[in-house]
Amino acid sequence: MLKLIASDMDGTMLDANECVPDGTYELILRLREEGIRFAATSGRRFDTLCELFEPIVDCMDFVASNGAQVIVEGELVDLEVFSHAAVKRLARVVDLFDTMHLALFDETRSYLLDDEARFEREVDKNLPNPVRVYAVPSPQVNILKASVYCDEDVMDMAYILTRELDDDFVFAPSGRKWIDVMQRGVSKATGVSQVLDAHGIRAHEMMAFGDSMNDYEILRMAGTSVAMGNARYAVKQIADKVIGTNVDHGVQAELRRVLEGLG
Repeated sequence: MLKLIASDMDGTMLDANECVPDGTYELILRLREEGIRFAATSGRRFDTLCELFEPIVDCMDFVASNGAQVIVEGELVDLEVFSHAAVKRLARVVDLFDTMHLALFDETRSYLLDDEARFEREVDKNLPNPVRVYAVPSPQVNILKASVYCDEDVMDMAYILTRELDDDFVFAPSGRKWIDVMQRGVSKATGVSQVLDAHGIRAHEMMAFGDSMNDYEILRMAGTSVAMGNARYAVKQIADKVIGTNVDHGVQAELRRVLEGLG
């Protein structure tokens, strides 16, 4: 029996303009009435997800900042903060290459370790409240998320970062020119596991939607895994089903099919 649906946001549930398509709130509420919970899983921070889902924010769960923020029924159940020393090691490696530019995020701000013009805003990397800094913020600043923008050769840069910092981080290409930097042992999947545990739901009772490599673990653990038509090739290969694109509102169409099947 399906009890939880977890969905990525950018490139998955959100449309081409990074907005929640019309009718989505109603679908989530109808699923809830049928006993199926909905969890937004995203690289976006919790504050930006709240803005997107403001009308129904109390009726869903959130795995934000690639698993660093987990909110269940309105309560913060986990907050994973980056090691200050590890972030400094990351900054030193990024600084070796003129094609890489580091962005760090706390709960409300984006700290840019290069001029803002060097970064291209893309999907969940919209850099809210940017602050130009010339060094890693002090340990008193709780860094929840880090991303590296690459002028070119994203896969090459991801390889280099992995070789240099594999003990500290996992690196996943995201979008066209970004690499998500995730703490070892912290991912969307670890966040979703906490949501499942909080509700007493097992992984095989979950359906998951995704398009990028930071969705890989969730799709692998879900009882039903669904890849977008615009997903990366590897994501499509491991999914149980491939649907339409986010531009075509493929997730919403699939949610309607789920509800029709319950009727």
